[in-house]
Amino acid sequence: MTDLSTQSLDDLTIDETSRPKAPKVPAATDMHRRQGRQLAAIHRHYLMEMAQIGAVLARIEAKDTPPENLRQIVLSLDMAENFRAFGSLCGRECQVLKFHHDIEGADMFPRIESAGGGMFREVVAKLLSEHEVVHELIIRLGRAADALAEDPEEANFVQAATTYRKLEEVVRSHFGYEETELEEAIGYYLGAI
Repeated sequence: MTDLSTQSLDDLTIDETSRPKAPKVPAATDMHRRQGRQLAAIHRHYLMEMAQIGAVLARIEAKDTPPENLRQIVLSLDMAENFRAFGSLCGRECQVLKFHHDIEGADMFPRIESAGGGMFREVVAKLLSEHEVVHELIIRLGRAADALAEDPEEANFVQAATTYRKLEEVVRSHFGYEETELEEAIGYYLGAI
């Protein structure tokens, strides 16, 4: 595991150009690919929840409401319980996303790697390194949201919004890569998720 805590937010990225391509699974059928696309459905749920946070940030940035009202706006969303439970801008959804990645890293990826005879090793290693970036961004977003909750000044809002947008960008890219490269392997080797 790499220590990403000292990297600047701008440097905390995933290198899309260094992503290896997964090998084809010659015996995979259309049914296997459909089963593999179940991962995309799970990812869409996370992205819909993240879009709610983005909508709140957009309202504040458009000056529809001042940053001091962020807590009230978030509490009025369906995610209110999430915010109360974890006290962060991302709330439960960030915790669930981390849990999702932990399951992939501890179970799904090793099973694919083993069943595929190691031919997915490079893709799995890249996905795991991207998980580290996502997790560091979640930690930073939690800190930024805590700072904003303590002092709802403009600078704290900007930091929270910038960190959130970086997280959303990285997660969207990561999900797309994972869904594309593992679609056949998930359906063929795991049967579904």
